[in-house]
Amino acid sequence: MTSSAAQEKGYDRIDKHPKSSRYGRQNPISEQWNSDEQLCIWRANWADAVNKMLARNQINATIDHRSFADQGITEQPTIHEGYIAQNMEKKGMIADRCEINRQIRADNQMLRELKTQVSKLAQAVKNSIPVIAETMETIRNHMIFTQYHLLHNEMQKEVIHDWMNHFNPILNKYNTVKKKLKAKVTERKELNVKKEKTSILNPIQHIKLNQQLTTVTEEIEELKSRKEQLIFQAQCSTDKDMTNLSKKYDQMNNNLDILDSQDISLQKQLEKDAAAFRKEKFRPEPEQYTELLDTRIQIRHDFCDKLIERLKNTFGKHYDYHRRDIAADAVDYLNVEDPDVFSNRAWELEYQRKQEMRRNQPAQSKKKSFNIEL
Repeated sequence: MTSSAAQEKGYDRIDKHPKSSRYGRQNPISEQWNSDEQLCIWRANWADAVNKMLARNQINATIDHRSFADQGITEQPTIHEGYIAQNMEKKGMIADRCEINRQIRADNQMLRELKTQVSKLAQAVKNSIPVIAETMETIRNHMIFTQYHLLHNEMQKEVIHDWMNHFNPILNKYNTVKKKLKAKVTERKELNVKKEKTSILNPIQHIKLNQQLTTVTEEIEELKSRKEQLIFQAQCSTDKDMTNLSKKYDQMNNNLDILDSQDISLQKQLEKDAAAFRKEKFRPEPEQYTELLDTRIQIRHDFCDKLIERLKNTFGKHYDYHRRDIAADAVDYLNVEDPDVFSNRAWELEYQRKQEMRRNQPAQSKKKSFNIEL
């Protein structure tokens, strides 16, 4: 077709150099066309179309255009066999490609069996008594820390409430006196202006205004004296200090809101940990409960040291061992655990350990100790 005929039909001439320009530069259209990203898009669209047809025909199968590596599958993929290799297999001959695939399938089967065994071993380790005991003590430590934090917040709120209850009436009285004083000062100014405007030929009015000014001035002095007393009660020196005290009061009120919000979060965390503790507690068989208790007794001391260190690092000089004991008792009550059972069993184990050490002592040592007793 000639150029004129193409123009009449509205055709445009395409690029004669689709892969690259005349000067060696890559054509952006062909570069995108041949890119790996475009290939992935085509493969994804093809997989979607095939899966839709499979679902429409009620075939319980799907395909995935991604490689095993992209899917996170560690198995080795099979290779393409081709019709020639499949025909050789049908004729009773062994094709190399089919043999490779058979080996790959056998290796993958072995890999799946190994994964199953490893999973079973991991589950067995997870369900072992030492692991369960360590998990329970870890959860218990976290619960004690959370309960201690709640008790610490409660103490802080008591201190803040006491402080606010002490300064609240003082600040209220101070603000009331300050408003009255401001009103009286304004009234005195108005009386002075009125007195200046009153004619000297009206002595009666002057006398009346002077009496009012005297009364207002006395009231102002009384209010000033009262304000100074309130400033002294608030352990302040100036009005600026009282303003700062009022700001501190508002900040304390905000701190109470923050502590209340924090308590809600801590309480939710405590309930979540309690549920996890109960789940771990009933994982062993009933005949394993004594073994679990003994294991927890053996590791309890180390976990207690870790808890104390964490509490000291978090609360510093505000750490209180008595509050820690209260938190531990509250956690044991929440977990339905009797501390007496724990302590009695710990005493039994210690007694058994000492008896075992005594039995293992050499005969000479026993005789020597016997002579010393005599």
